[in-house]
Amino acid sequence: MSVFSKSEGEREDKGFNVVGGGVKPDVRTTPGKTAPETGSTLGHGVLVTGNIVSESDLEIFGRVNGDIHVSHLIIKEGAQVEGNVVAQETIILGVCKGVIHGNTVKLQGAAVVEGEIYSKSLTIEQQAQFEGLSRRLDKPVEAPSNAQTTIQAKISLAPSMREAAPAIAAPEKMTA
Repeated sequence: MSVFSKSEGEREDKGFNVVGGGVKPDVRTTPGKTAPETGSTLGHGVLVTGNIVSESDLEIFGRVNGDIHVSHLIIKEGAQVEGNVVAQETIILGVCKGVIHGNTVKLQGAAVVEGEIYSKSLTIEQQAQFEGLSRRLDKPVEAPSNAQTTIQAKISLAPSMREAAPAIAAPEKMTA
């Protein structure tokens, strides 16, 4: 038996897991539901300068200066994003400046958005602020594929690293 295997009691497919005396719903066996994707979180005080591409969900509490392409994005209250966003679902409670493409875009709470929104469904709550242009999308936005994340990881460098990369990668030959 593997370390990661379930015990006999946990393996029963009845829609519940019995763990440590407690009963929890098993998301994988609940009808109509699938196992939740693992997501990423950028915490308070974190500054990312550069593009982010991920197949999973992303929750931002800090600041991002660059483009974001993820499956689902939540920009939390106090967070700031400056750049373009592509996500199937985007929920904004913080500040976002740039162009947003998404099937569903929700501006909630004290959200402040400046730029353009292209979506199939746009919801703006009463306290949220939106300054810019909104257009309806004809085609749905797709989540990034594994190939896109791999290619993006190989070719994208932060601007400061792009300048240093040629000097590090291939020193110039000196001729006498």
